[in-house]
Amino acid sequence: MSKPQILLTNDDGIQSHGLWAAAESLSKLGFVHVAAPREQSSAAGRSMPGTSDGRIETRQVIVDGKEWTVHAVGGTPAQTVLHALLEILPERPQLVVAGINYGENVGSGVTISGTVGAAMEAATLGVPAIAISLQVEPRHHYSLSDEVDFSTAAYFAAYFGRLMLNKKLPDDVDVLKVEVPCNASPETPWVVTRLSRLRYYEPMPPERRDWSKPARVGYQITPQLDQEDALTDVYAVGARGWVSVTPLSLDLTSRVELAALDELLRADQT
Repeated sequence: MSKPQILLTNDDGIQSHGLWAAAESLSKLGFVHVAAPREQSSAAGRSMPGTSDGRIETRQVIVDGKEWTVHAVGGTPAQTVLHALLEILPERPQLVVAGINYGENVGSGVTISGTVGAAMEAATLGVPAIAISLQVEPRHHYSLSDEVDFSTAAYFAAYFGRLMLNKKLPDDVDVLKVEVPCNASPETPWVVTRLSRLRYYEPMPPERRDWSKPARVGYQITPQLDQEDALTDVYAVGARGWVSVTPLSLDLTSRVELAALDELLRADQT
């Protein structure tokens, strides 16, 4: 029997230590194809800007003493998935894994995440996908620091990767979003959660006095974690220190009775 084909990508770029920790771990499950953005692409969501050049560079990388042929793509994480599935891989993979991301992707801001965006893009093409992230200090979010230990997150990448390869999930589960706390170990409990509505990363105004000067909107982690519902990803990771596993659906339709909403919208029309 041939090995399962796995596509591994991320949003931190081809040089990410989290990417390579996942590559080594997932290689125990099947043949891992690595295709990642050429540049740091955090917070790209599922965007597909027309300014991306789409160039694909084949590189040789040594990981744990083994040589890998990998692909650096001039595009966002979602665009990278498209190039990988349409051009790079010899056949459709059985699984796509996006990560391991520097920083947790929880709460209502997950649509900003390039990690989640890459997994969602794979799901639209019918490929089961995992988006996995590791909680780290905010100073490491864009750093590609080698100080971050991805070993536990890599363990859970393979753990849930194996489950995804061996089980058929319900039809409305398109992506598994896995969040690993910073102090987790392989023995840390995991729990199935729902997505919090909380804005986990609260936006902060740029620190500048002159609007003509370049500046970015900053962020801080919300202090309201202990007020969260115990069934949410934010509470599981931030308050309990548990691994959070959230099923995501491509169907963004609000969970309301459509007939009732229709009646409300049409009421009192003149």
